[in-house]
Amino acid sequence: MSERPWYTIAAKAEEADLYIYDEIGAGFFEEGVTAKALVAELAALDVGRIALHVNSPGGSVFEGQAIFNAIRSHPARVTTYIDGVAASIASVVALAGDRVVMAANALFMIHDPFAAVIGTAADMRHMAEVLDQVTGTIRRTYLAKTRMAEDALARAMGEETWYGAREALEAGFVDEVREPLALAAGGVRVF
Repeated sequence: MSERPWYTIAAKAEEADLYIYDEIGAGFFEEGVTAKALVAELAALDVGRIALHVNSPGGSVFEGQAIFNAIRSHPARVTTYIDGVAASIASVVALAGDRVVMAANALFMIHDPFAAVIGTAADMRHMAEVLDQVTGTIRRTYLAKTRMAEDALARAMGEETWYGAREALEAGFVDEVREPLALAAGGVRVF
């Protein structure tokens, strides 16, 4: 089974570009690339700066948390660029940067994690307890970055909240909003 490339790393002299432009981890119906592959490549990078570009709908919580921790542990200065969407666990991965820059037309989404379980009533209750623990780990990551009160954050996660760039900046998820760049094409400005 081939692994699909949901991320790319391009190393330069002192800087590396890391693009996470797909689902994180294994999908529901097919094998995806695990965090293990990304983390191994990341650990081998000997650079002072990493530009982390995110355009992802999310994916596996545990894969995303491993990626977040690996990026945070890397000695390079990391700037995250949210290029399109940072949703679900991709919103956590985006916060691994020392600085988070969001495109003015991008989206940021948070929600409580969910899972599927088959089994007895006891299995269902156990999964609910596990989900409460996982929710707590995600919430602590958001709280460490934002200026939100914990009860407001819990409500936003419970309701599945989508933020435009200005709202994400106001909430403290991002540090800067980047306007689209104007391109010159044959004397005509294209936006």
